[in-house]
Amino acid sequence: MSVALAVDVGGTKLAAGLVDGAGTVLAADRVPTPRSPDAEVIWTALADLVRRVHAKAAAAPVGIGVGCGGPMVWPAGRVSPLNIGGWRDFPLRDRLRDLARELGAGNGSEDDVRIHNDAVCVAVAEHWRGAGRGRANVLGMVVSTGVGGGLVLGGRLVDGARGNAGHIGHVCVDPRGPECACGARGCLEAVASGPRTAAWARDEGWANPAGDDAATLTADARAGHPVALAALRRAGEALGVAIASAAHLCDLDVVAVGGGLAQAGDLLFGPLHAAYEAQARMDFVRATRIVPAALGQEAGLVGAAALVLGSGAYWSPGSSART
Repeated sequence: MSVALAVDVGGTKLAAGLVDGAGTVLAADRVPTPRSPDAEVIWTALADLVRRVHAKAAAAPVGIGVGCGGPMVWPAGRVSPLNIGGWRDFPLRDRLRDLARELGAGNGSEDDVRIHNDAVCVAVAEHWRGAGRGRANVLGMVVSTGVGGGLVLGGRLVDGARGNAGHIGHVCVDPRGPECACGARGCLEAVASGPRTAAWARDEGWANPAGDDAATLTADARAGHPVALAALRRAGEALGVAIASAAHLCDLDVVAVGGGLAQAGDLLFGPLHAAYEAQARMDFVRATRIVPAALGQEAGLVGAAALVLGSGAYWSPGSSART
């Protein structure tokens, strides 16, 4: 069975793994992302990690799949992750191509390295081997520090003109709502991300000496704190409204919702489903299932590997030509 080298680049950690065609992570390792302004320091940490994981491969990987935070120039793979200040227009795909040749991964072609946004890779993973497996039309979402997503329609990943299709975090859920980091008002991300949900709760009087993040907020909501409960209800309702809009537009089979805030379970999904049902008035939209994502912490690596191993469903034939 073919094996891919998978890479997941985030602001907190760098991860790499060997993933087979069944979506099984055969080996993996991770290191903290260096807090350095020097692009080469970060690259060296990543390259060393990939070499260590590659050394565990029983046979040559057929390529390298990469998920990385954005923004990025896609599919060229020049990345400027918001949470990695040392990389601005960093040629990640080109550098990994050079590393692939050094390691003997792939066949020496441009497509030996395939890269996409990290949230898109999570969505791909859920379609390939997770909660959306076997369904043709799937929206995968990550609700965490931000809100991102990816869209599979007709069994194929939809890239869009610049690789950003499925970016549901910037669907407007309240035109008079809070300002988003993008400059617009009322984006889903500005209402329902973990940090924004916790910030709203703090503004409403919630406080806990143990912490002020979304995980602490969720724990307090489970204990019955009224403001914490209201904060998760507000986030869930916004998610339900945004998902209803996406389902009307795309006629979806499944929406898989993952990420840190999704760990709140029914405290988030209860109001989400209620808001969705209130908005989903067309019969075809009522057939859409909204479920928790299934793959957890491995989703990023599994989705990155799917870019290489997914029988062409997740990488367009013309992608390399557009670099």
